[in-house]
Amino acid sequence: MKQLSKIQSIVLLVGALLMAIGACSFAVMFQMKIMCWVYLIGAILFVAMQVQQKYEGTNFSIKRLRRIVFFSHVLFILAGVLMIDTVYFFLKPLFSSVNEYITYVYNKWVVLLIIAAIVQLYTTHRISSELKKES
Repeated sequence: MKQLSKIQSIVLLVGALLMAIGACSFAVMFQMKIMCWVYLIGAILFVAMQVQQKYEGTNFSIKRLRRIVFFSHVLFILAGVLMIDTVYFFLKPLFSSVNEYITYVYNKWVVLLIIAAIVQLYTTHRISSELKKES
């Protein structure tokens, strides 16, 4: 795996920290209008730095795991968009009734965030194990 520079590593950690602060604060309903943006900015920083970590080897398993990590990146960003929707209701006009909106969209950011975190944990563990086998 390509190693991140010191600045990129700091940006990755700051992004992860902003994601954690934003998600936890949002979950306890503290400054929701600000914390949804804090989470989304953190997610964008985190994802951008993880994308910079490229794998240049030939191991098929690691390449497959990197594609799976991309799925978690999409879910992290979508969770941020749904957090913002929970505050501002910008997706509400797309549904014919309030019940439909609540059923399919409202507060579903939690589900996406949990899935993304589980996928991220699994792939991180597997990639590090595959890299150890490789060297």
